[in-house]
Amino acid sequence: MEEIQSQSDNYRSSASSSASSPVSRLPLNNFYYFRKPGSLRKPISFEDSPDWDDTDVEVRVDDRRLDDSANMYGEVFINGSKSSLKYGTYGFVKRENTLIGSLTVREYLYYSALLQLPGFLCEKKSVVEDAIAAMSLGEYANHLIGGHCFTKGLSNGERRRVSIARELVLGPHFLFIDEPLYHLDSVSALMMMVTLKKLANTGCTLIITIYQSSTEVFGLFDRICLLSNGKTLFFGETLACLQHFSNAGFPCPIMQSPSDHFLRAINTDFDQIISVCKNWQDDHGDLSPVNMDTSVAIRTLEETYKSSVDAATVESMILRLTEKGGPYLKSKGEASSATRITVLTWRSLLIMSREWRYYWFRLILYMLLTLCIGTLFSGLGHSLTSVGARVAAIFMFISFSSLLSIFGVPAQLKEIKVYACEDSNKHSGGFVFLTGQFLASIPFLFLISISSSLVFNFLIGLRNEFTYLMYFVVNFFICLLVNEGLVLVVVTLLQDMFWSIVILVFMHVMMMLSAGYFRIRSALPGPVWMYPMSYIAFHTFAIQGILENEYSGISFTVGDVRAVSGYEALQNVYDVSPNDHSKLKHLMILSLMALGYRVLVFLLLQIRVKEKSYFFGFLHREGKINDRT
Repeated sequence: MEEIQSQSDNYRSSASSSASSPVSRLPLNNFYYFRKPGSLRKPISFEDSPDWDDTDVEVRVDDRRLDDSANMYGEVFINGSKSSLKYGTYGFVKRENTLIGSLTVREYLYYSALLQLPGFLCEKKSVVEDAIAAMSLGEYANHLIGGHCFTKGLSNGERRRVSIARELVLGPHFLFIDEPLYHLDSVSALMMMVTLKKLANTGCTLIITIYQSSTEVFGLFDRICLLSNGKTLFFGETLACLQHFSNAGFPCPIMQSPSDHFLRAINTDFDQIISVCKNWQDDHGDLSPVNMDTSVAIRTLEETYKSSVDAATVESMILRLTEKGGPYLKSKGEASSATRITVLTWRSLLIMSREWRYYWFRLILYMLLTLCIGTLFSGLGHSLTSVGARVAAIFMFISFSSLLSIFGVPAQLKEIKVYACEDSNKHSGGFVFLTGQFLASIPFLFLISISSSLVFNFLIGLRNEFTYLMYFVVNFFICLLVNEGLVLVVVTLLQDMFWSIVILVFMHVMMMLSAGYFRIRSALPGPVWMYPMSYIAFHTFAIQGILENEYSGISFTVGDVRAVSGYEALQNVYDVSPNDHSKLKHLMILSLMALGYRVLVFLLLQIRVKEKSYFFGFLHREGKINDRT
């Protein structure tokens, strides 16, 4: 007890905790609140909160984070007045770390600042350096978050601090952190809490949730709030909580940590242990630590707290603060959409240049595939008998190149997760994300298309005039854009790597079957193969355009008197149009498909991603919360 008293004196903070049943679990909630200097042993008072007179920020809870099944009701007061948390006045850090491993800590925070803040670049650099210093990340500022083949990435504790630093670049007055000690060892957990303590001393209000704390971490708290199944069991001084449990008939054993004792008393999961241990016999005959009925403990603690002085004190302070009122907090503003698109484009280009497994290795695979197909069908010549083999070569090139786009599923899934995190904090948006991602993919896809097309044309011996060659390059480039859009649709819809790959492989196989090579399109049985599958298969339009580009305007001599046009030569091999302008029509169709897929992704982002976003972890399962403060 004396040790806790000493630690409480050295680290002045406040916290709250809660536990619940597995059916409707509420996390242990730690509300960090730091008093003014000189108020170490004063009674609990919300008037000790930091002064806001010199601020120009406003506040608002964004209910986009709530799960669809959650209902939020009650009243929120800021500085004693009803208010709402607006952009720039608060930050939210999820339990899972959604970071970009191919960027350094400084780069990641700098791009985050560019996405969030208006103003000049020099100002944002100073903000980033302040955030790095606040979270004690100076030693790792130039380290890649995910590492590379020669060095390991940041540890869980360091990644957690980077996630918090990302929100600090806005200079928020309120910072919500969901389980900051998640997956951290005891040393990293203590380091995290000491860092948060230092941060709160700067005037930022921290509200965190935590499931369990060590004795050292518990000693940092000045005040705690215990919640179980949405019920307040205690709110007040940390040491007063020990007395509260004793008054309710649940004193803390001498050799047990107070935080463990609180959790044991109010977490109904322990009832399962009682059923297992009910027939056990203790050497001393004392099974009270095991046989404590949590439902009885919760009910007793709740009734005891309602009639306690602590509850009356809190109620009176809330009433006094609401009558007093205070200044409203105003938004600092945000970056424009054009700025965010530019930042996301440049950031994506930087990521692509470093993600060799998903981008550069993919380029190598495309070149190897092109070499294999090209050497397999080399030396075909330009006779009438070579038409069938040339069609096969083009079909294989387009179909298998499209299949290789599945290699980008992991990278696309990462981008979707990063978008979901940034969008939930209003750092990005669906249109901004898709535009930036599209612009960044153009150089990479064009590099693949022009390199593969040149090698393929040279090895197969296609028409080498500039206009025909450029049509082939553009056709293949747009085909790759359609592929990327299709991958984005599936990944956004499923958000699972395994099932995304399975569905994409199946779709590409079905599109190959209906592309018109194995059986001419006009002879395909309907209605499934003739209409839906053949028109969804973008391979069909790409192959048709390339064949019409290759055989339009040429003829083959048969005997001494008869000539066969390129269109007639293809009739028995592939279904193409005799119209001279049809190849431009195919380019237009492919372009519309590329655009249509991205419009579909935009709609899916508004539905599929947002339903996975939630504000507080306990709202995700409980569904309701009644909050008065």
